[in-house]
Amino acid sequence: MRSRTAESVGQCGAPWGWFLAWVAVGACAALGLAALLSVGVLLLAAAAVAAVLLLRKGHRITALGALAGPALPLLYLAYSNRGGPGTVCRSTATETICTDEFAPLPFLLTGVLLLVASVLVFSVLDRRRGN
Repeated sequence: MRSRTAESVGQCGAPWGWFLAWVAVGACAALGLAALLSVGVLLLAAAAVAAVLLLRKGHRITALGALAGPALPLLYLAYSNRGGPGTVCRSTATETICTDEFAPLPFLLTGVLLLVASVLVFSVLDRRRGN
């Protein structure tokens, strides 16, 4: 049985950690674009600063995680609109609230496509770089 040193574990796990950091940057940028008229400018500035720091420190191919970032808000939108499309009413003991919801399928498919594609491309490139 081989023993795994901290150095070998760090080399193996580090690219996925950088990838997840880029996912957070992509999600922040996507939310910044969606909320451009309110707090979007601050979110875009935070995403830009984080991107500059990550470009200086991390592996370049981990920047593919930024493509998976917008998948998170899209998957949340799909979940939020899971009762749609159309008017969806929810009632409690004291009130009934009706809202118009979008079809969740476009949000779901786009989010899954972005997430799966970026993870697959990154894993292939990471494996190729490791060999």
